[in-house]
Amino acid sequence: MARSLAGKVVAITGGGRGIGAATAAALVREGAKVGIGDLDLEVAERTAKELGAEAFPLDVTDRAGFTKFLEEVEGRLGPIDILVNNAGIMPLGRFEDESDRSTSHLLEINLHGVIHGTREAIKRMRPRKSGHIVNIASAAGKAGFPGAATYCATKHGVVGLSEAVRAELRGSGVDITVVMPAVVRTELATGLKEARFFKPVEVTDVAEAIVKGLQKNKFEVYVPASLNAMNRFTRLLPRPAAEWIVRALKGDQILLDAEHAARKDYEARAAASAPSSDKTADPETAG
Repeated sequence: MARSLAGKVVAITGGGRGIGAATAAALVREGAKVGIGDLDLEVAERTAKELGAEAFPLDVTDRAGFTKFLEEVEGRLGPIDILVNNAGIMPLGRFEDESDRSTSHLLEINLHGVIHGTREAIKRMRPRKSGHIVNIASAAGKAGFPGAATYCATKHGVVGLSEAVRAELRGSGVDITVVMPAVVRTELATGLKEARFFKPVEVTDVAEAIVKGLQKNKFEVYVPASLNAMNRFTRLLPRPAAEWIVRALKGDQILLDAEHAARKDYEARAAASAPSSDKTADPETAG
């Protein structure tokens, strides 16, 4: 039987736009009380007003600030039943051209932010023997894609974290879901070319999959679901054969051949969303 989400208190990081905003909308439709956090508070407030949610300032690289965000959501909406760790960035380029700052930036937002959020949620949920954590990873959390080496590393980290934490939470009443979408049509995917069998999905597809994952208590959620079958099939093959299939479908070119001119504005905004100890301007992206 599907679990009801009506009345559940949900906190979503990077909820002002993209996957976060679509997920907030889907959960509000299910009757949940949703708090969205975003570095761009103006965007978060606009989104929250449209959806009937609550907006909060959030920089996931600020540990104390992240904890305060959860406290503020609980103070305004009640104990958090569901945390969606969604905030993330995806700068692209050849690995040898990546700066140390960019590497640290990716790790801070995409991985350390998820680690901190997951840990803080468990501290709140375990004593109540109830709760659900949703970590947004990527298809890049199960494979390596040229042009986004560190991004892939962070998403592999999110998958591994979720698998380990799931084992630790067994029998606690607290559940965890890891979501692995293909390329999603958000600002993050600007300038990416399509490849056969690697078609982009919509933010609403991801949001609907997250809702179903919560209702059915699924651990792994692939978007589209066919990614699961492809992942299982290629892992049964010898590595050279699996890699040949990916090359034949041009899956290895999706991120490597991105149109960087088209991504200029996104890349600049992502680069500006530096960790709190090295911040100069502008908002963090999500998706």
